[in-house]
Amino acid sequence: MLAFFIQRLLQAVVVMIAVGFIAFSLFNFVGDPVSLMLPPEATSADRDEVRKSLGLDQPFYLQFVKFVGNALQGNFGISLRLGRPVSQLLIERLPATLELSLIAASLALLVGIPMGVYTALKRDSWISKFILTISLVGVSLPSFLIGIFLILIFAVWLGWLPSFGRGDTVRLGVWTTGFLTFSGLKALILPSITLGLFQMTLILRLVRSEMLEVLRTDYIKFARARGLTNNAVHFGHALKNTLVPVLTIAGLQLGGIIAFAIITETVFQWPGMGLLFIQAVQFADIPVMAAYLCLIGFIFVSINFVVDMLYYVVDPRLRAERSGGGH
Repeated sequence: MLAFFIQRLLQAVVVMIAVGFIAFSLFNFVGDPVSLMLPPEATSADRDEVRKSLGLDQPFYLQFVKFVGNALQGNFGISLRLGRPVSQLLIERLPATLELSLIAASLALLVGIPMGVYTALKRDSWISKFILTISLVGVSLPSFLIGIFLILIFAVWLGWLPSFGRGDTVRLGVWTTGFLTFSGLKALILPSITLGLFQMTLILRLVRSEMLEVLRTDYIKFARARGLTNNAVHFGHALKNTLVPVLTIAGLQLGGIIAFAIITETVFQWPGMGLLFIQAVQFADIPVMAAYLCLIGFIFVSINFVVDMLYYVVDPRLRAERSGGGH
């Protein structure tokens, strides 16, 4: 277990260094922030002074080493667009993104898993066929198009829900939440459905296929031969083993929800980290862009690390393989 933990931890560190290097190197070619910060009539001396104050006159490798050192301390520099610390901007936008991602992930799991189980156990019923047909919409259509359709129907035509913004929020220390206000809860509905629909249909189809595969195994036949009830066979044996691979996919999809919230936040003008990143791209705000990608990379690596550890604990075959390889 310790060797497995150390191996995964070292891999996570290497991946984070690679993500930081790629992000930092790419964004040195996005644009010249000095040209965007200064007016057109600025002189060459003014440009050189600003470039020196930002450390852009240093060699690339020194800039990267300095960036990594500061990032480890939570210091990502100053936003070139807003003139404020990047870490402060991310902290302000983080609650909105995490709340939206939490609701979307909960929707995907709480709806996707039961519907996947139902369509596997009742695969010949018209309800199952209808659910599978509707699930094609979530898999096929891009999230921005789904968001536009939802805005058109529920915000423009019916007028039931807001089409943009986060609604009223309540500040709890450094955290701001919309869970405690009615307008905040209403504002969460459309973007959370838009963000979670693809993951929900993916989990639905994965659970269905895994459930059908497990139901054909010998130990399920043996469980039926022992006289166990259908509920005991389906939920006590089949579902338990079905959720092992689903655990991995669901964990990675949680990282995907946070990363790809950028599209949903843009459509609904949701004041999260994704919208901040889009605005930074338009201005070539290199510190914000690099910090955002490193943060998303860290979230992905952390979730993948936790999933690997849980997979090691849940799946006895992996422990047996590691023990056999050690001997």
